[in-house]
Amino acid sequence: MSEHERSTSTVESGMSVPANDIRGVLRIKPFRTLWIALGLSSLGDWLGLLALTAMAGQLAAGNYRTENFAIAGVLLLRLLPAVVVGPLGGYIADRLDRRWTLVVGDVIRFVLFASIPIVGTLWWLYVATVLIEAVSLIWLPSKDAAVPNLVPRDRLAVANQVSMVTTYGSALPAALLFTFLALINSSLIRTFHWFNGGSVDLALYFNALTFLVGALVVARLHEVSGRPASGEITEEQTNVLKAVIEGWRFVAQNRLIRGLVIGVVGAFAAGGVVIGLGRTYVTDLGGGAAGYGVVFGALFTGLAAGMAVGPRFLVGLSRRRMFGLTLTAAGLSLIAVALFQNLVLVAFCTVLLGAFAGITWITGYTLLGLEVEDSIRGRTFAFVQSLTKIALAAVLAAAPAIAGSIGAHGVELPGKVTLTYNGAAITFLLGGIAATAFGLVSFRQMDDRPGVSVLRDVRAVFSGHDRGFYADTGLFIAFEGGEGAGKSTQARRLARWLEDQGHTVTVTHEPGATDIGRDLRHLLLHGASGISPRTEALLYAADKAEHVDSMIKPVLAEGAVVITDRYVDSALAYQGGGRDLSQSELVRLSRWATGGLRPHLTVLLDLPPEAGLARVDGTPDRLEREPLEFHSRVRQQFLDLAALDPERYAVLDATQPVDELAAQIRNAVRPLLGGVGGGVGSEVGGPGAGGVDRPYDRRDGDSGDGDGGGDQREDPSRPGQPVQPQRPSEEAQA
Repeated sequence: MSEHERSTSTVESGMSVPANDIRGVLRIKPFRTLWIALGLSSLGDWLGLLALTAMAGQLAAGNYRTENFAIAGVLLLRLLPAVVVGPLGGYIADRLDRRWTLVVGDVIRFVLFASIPIVGTLWWLYVATVLIEAVSLIWLPSKDAAVPNLVPRDRLAVANQVSMVTTYGSALPAALLFTFLALINSSLIRTFHWFNGGSVDLALYFNALTFLVGALVVARLHEVSGRPASGEITEEQTNVLKAVIEGWRFVAQNRLIRGLVIGVVGAFAAGGVVIGLGRTYVTDLGGGAAGYGVVFGALFTGLAAGMAVGPRFLVGLSRRRMFGLTLTAAGLSLIAVALFQNLVLVAFCTVLLGAFAGITWITGYTLLGLEVEDSIRGRTFAFVQSLTKIALAAVLAAAPAIAGSIGAHGVELPGKVTLTYNGAAITFLLGGIAATAFGLVSFRQMDDRPGVSVLRDVRAVFSGHDRGFYADTGLFIAFEGGEGAGKSTQARRLARWLEDQGHTVTVTHEPGATDIGRDLRHLLLHGASGISPRTEALLYAADKAEHVDSMIKPVLAEGAVVITDRYVDSALAYQGGGRDLSQSELVRLSRWATGGLRPHLTVLLDLPPEAGLARVDGTPDRLEREPLEFHSRVRQQFLDLAALDPERYAVLDATQPVDELAAQIRNAVRPLLGGVGGGVGSEVGGPGAGGVDRPYDRRDGDSGDGDGGGDQREDPSRPGQPVQPQRPSEEAQA
């Protein structure tokens, strides 16, 4: 699905509604269909894990040691295929039709799970486990690679949150369902003598059924992309080994992906320590099965909470920094789990460990989806999944041996107090130190704001400094985007539509909407070219301060609609992304200049810079004369800002026809109109300016607006001067 198609389907599905992003992403029918299939598959995976381990213990019944080895065999065999099949699974995900890969994968798993209780032997359980995991290693990269093709770029983080919460959140209902089915199974055996299956047979049959239903659901999902690699398949493409190595080479050469891989592998290695020694550690603390259940529940509670609300709670922190910081925090939490010799404190720290790990996982997957091109995305996901499972298998095998070789050690504290740390606790400590180190290395590899204080960023997030406030009355809408995106055209069209709905509307722009602003605009865009970046940022901030105080706030106070062509994001994109000034300092400057006032909705018209600059005619201004690399950085910064707070943005493809784009913008604005008063509106540019639709020209394309600037037209009463912003008259307000 193209970016254009995704944008259109997004709006048609209500995704541009900023009120609730999770409900919005589920309104996208193709993603909702895939989400249902994922939910069934995840429920089946967790139910299968419980059923297979339980059945292995039953089939190997003899002594305690034999049963434990049988259960451990299931866990290790679930990880074994990752060594060989994982990379091949990524190759298949990149070269075969993804929809049919998902369908066939679910059907095969249905057959395998159903066959286990029918055959009823331990050796077939092991064989089926390996085959099921091999199929899953093909199914998962196909699913992961398909998600970015079903949702727009700015909603990918939310889609990944929904997917991850569904994947790991299904563990608890699977456990409850397993218990329920086991009870029913026992009742059937007692009631019907002809039903002589094992105590978990019914769970395995039900588990198989979830995969069959999932296959039927995803078979209807025609929107999933087929082969990303279009055209004739060459000999080079059919070389599986070469294709896999290509994916590995990409990971090794890309600094960002390399940092992601290091971090994800470190996180899973630390998780393997917890999984392998959790029961032993709880027993060392004097807890039994109930205590282990509490710690297990605490881990998954934190994991689900971190995936669901963590990125939203840390809005304002870039994803690249968030990944390394939360992984480091997860490592420190594991260190705390190791040091505290109290089950209550351990459970609390385990919640924190799960929460930070959940944020790390969802952030890492989102970055992979955003940064890796579609043609090798499946291979990259498969490579990461293979490495994580290999790390997990290695740790599961090594952790018990390490803990056993360490033994118990006492620590003398003041007051003749001795704390005894067993091998499990010390292994936890080593795992926490390793995870912390992985987090720090990932942060250094991925940091997108070198030189900017991390503590300042974190402090700003928790203090709400970057969040600002939203006006209690009126409606404030900002149009943002690069050169030639058509912001002025769409602002006028939106104003005319709102006026037709009976709303009072004022359209304005930056810079140059006030008397002082006009002088600043001329200096910034048409004056001498020797203005330093810091001076430029201060002049734009001065224009914003005058604009907000003298125009925007008074109009909002009257309950009217304000539409501005450019606002704070333009300063952050042009001076921060383009000029490479400190983002945190620009945020502080812009918030101070505007008093922290934020738009209720920011419409970002996304356009490749070469396409926007091609629309420019006439004499270019200072910013239009900047090289293409400058404008590319500006565009990326706009997209990054939108990704930090997707609820307040509508990111739309500006290459679409003007009418289609206008319709999408109206859909984004419509849900926000409930509390806005009506009346006849006024617009910058004089009466009727917003109601005239012309063919595209320089003024429509925003060329010449630089960091600010809307549609500049000459005032007939003042030759050579732009039209003054018109405030609503008292008659209009009445």
